[in-house]
Amino acid sequence: MSQVSLEVNVQDCFWLSEESETAPKQQKSPVDVFVEDLSSPISPQTWEQWFTQWFSMLNPNIPQVRSYELSLRLTDNTEIQQLNAQYRSLDVPTDVLAFATLEESCPQLPASEMFTSQSLYLGDLVISVETAARQAQQQGHPLKIELGWLAAHGLLHLLGWDHPDDRTLIQMLDQQAIMLQSVGLKVNKTMLENVNLVEYSRTPVVNQGRSV
Repeated sequence: MSQVSLEVNVQDCFWLSEESETAPKQQKSPVDVFVEDLSSPISPQTWEQWFTQWFSMLNPNIPQVRSYELSLRLTDNTEIQQLNAQYRSLDVPTDVLAFATLEESCPQLPASEMFTSQSLYLGDLVISVETAARQAQQQGHPLKIELGWLAAHGLLHLLGWDHPDDRTLIQMLDQQAIMLQSVGLKVNKTMLENVNLVEYSRTPVVNQGRSV
């Protein structure tokens, strides 16, 4: 799939929200201090570059159109817990949610005027910066790497990847490491060794279409 055009709509509801009760400027917990240590949030341009690079290297088996779209929402534990409760009946915060608009086994449809003249919406990703910061602290790497790791995991879900067992989960995590390395983010072996397979098994994709 050459010359990919991917538009990423970044909704920063964490750093830019003036009403967020958990914004780093209003809190001084260890996690908040860690968030503040990040010189600046990842720019929308960088996010788009990353997703475009990942999408190109994955070459997913989905309808080929002129352009693709997805949304990335950066938020806090409160909002992601509400979404987790609403769509997965789990009333606890999590790190990333993926709301896919494509089925896992989407057929390779023939090109048509409808598909070549419009963008194909892939779905929504929601990441809790609070949870990402805590996990980054535990792993001993920058928040930027953790956010990239979660975004890569979510994108794979949007494109039909899943991890019903440990074998497929390890394959997926290995692919995430390749994706991060492709955009200059180094993933150390300790990060992969410390992955909680049980926790990941609790975070499947939500095939609900556009939800947030």
